[in-house]
Amino acid sequence: MFRDRGFAASLIERAKAAKCSALMLTLDLQIQGQRHMDLKNGLTVPPRLTPGTLFDILTKPAWTLNVMTSRRRSFGNLEGQIKGADNLLTLSQWIAGQFDPTLSWKDVEWVKKLWGGKLILKGILDPDDAKIALSTGADALVVSNHGGRQLDGTLSSIRALPDVVDVVGDRMEVFFDGGVQSGQDVLRALALGARGAFIGKAFAWALGALGEEGVRLALEIIRKELDVSMALCGLKDVREASPAILRRD
Repeated sequence: MFRDRGFAASLIERAKAAKCSALMLTLDLQIQGQRHMDLKNGLTVPPRLTPGTLFDILTKPAWTLNVMTSRRRSFGNLEGQIKGADNLLTLSQWIAGQFDPTLSWKDVEWVKKLWGGKLILKGILDPDDAKIALSTGADALVVSNHGGRQLDGTLSSIRALPDVVDVVGDRMEVFFDGGVQSGQDVLRALALGARGAFIGKAFAWALGALGEEGVRLALEIIRKELDVSMALCGLKDVREASPAILRRD
């Protein structure tokens, strides 16, 4: 959700025109967290060249060539859409000014009304927030702590999942996100009530390493691991997964 609500509305309209089947709204980005590893590594947009980054570039010639010859080195959703922001630096500066600390549940209702289709809310950890999410008209939610990138001292998504599922029941679909890197991780989430699991690192690393084929390979590895884990737990169908297959201390 951008501070510029007009631009946010235009993104929703573009999603409608593209016939997207659902819209996912991230709830935990009113402000940007203090991302310690980004600070330590000196991550900036565009990247700042230092002796360390130059050494990394020299040790990865194939990747460097791919990046240098790529036609896309910008924010695809924003390129050509923001007046006066026509390069990576000005676009990143515009984004930095768009975090909106006034974001509230009323804005979720506004998005739902404007979108009109299936709305998914991502970033729920608290059962009370899940209750409020039900009242907004949203169709589903994702239990997620943003990969620990917003508040690195918060509880893990997997610990929060059962309490949120208990509150929501059958009134809303609940999905899971956070640290899913194997099929066994997926099975744990399903056993605790999630309807499905999202992946971040596995997708991003695979994409960076081998492109589209890498993502296919990562998904196939996770699928096989899920199949084996189910077999070892005596399950034939993912819908049979329940807390009975887990040990919870």
